[in-house]
Amino acid sequence: MKYLIFGLGNIGIEYQNTRHNIGFKVLDAISLASNVFFTQERYAYRADLKYKGKTIILIKPTTYMNLSGKAVNYWLKNENIPIENSLTVVDDLAIPFGTIRIKAKGSAGGHNGLTNIIETLGHNNFARLRFGIGDEFKKGHQIDYVLSQWSKDEQIVLPLRIETMVEAIKSFATIGLERTMNFYNGK
Repeated sequence: MKYLIFGLGNIGIEYQNTRHNIGFKVLDAISLASNVFFTQERYAYRADLKYKGKTIILIKPTTYMNLSGKAVNYWLKNENIPIENSLTVVDDLAIPFGTIRIKAKGSAGGHNGLTNIIETLGHNNFARLRFGIGDEFKKGHQIDYVLSQWSKDEQIVLPLRIETMVEAIKSFATIGLERTMNFYNGK
């Protein structure tokens, strides 16, 4: 059984520790913990790991956030993996900082990466693991906020939250979406 995990973010050192790159950060954490390494491939950095008899393919798109659908579509087709065996890790402004929500499908909620995936695939029937980054910004400064660095207080909590997200990804690949949602949503 194979699974594709897409961690959304932007490539480049200037985006490395921004809120919008939580998808990259989570995939980096799971690869480090699993002692696997990313290689640059078509439209993405890729790492493969084995976990409890499952193959988990980690994908960090190199298409930049707003064109994430190009990489997602390519890797789903290239690996011949059904959409229900994929999970997309993203940041979410509408959720309080550190809160995790897993959904089987849904709207983009104003997230440009999800918007592009939905437009490219032609549907919104794909699971996503959303990480709350909060909405601590002045009106009209949303882009500045998502592309800014984590605060010192957030940096203290972030490693534990990322660890929980890594556990949720492994859970998704082993016990399925529904049970993972029941266990991790709201944590």
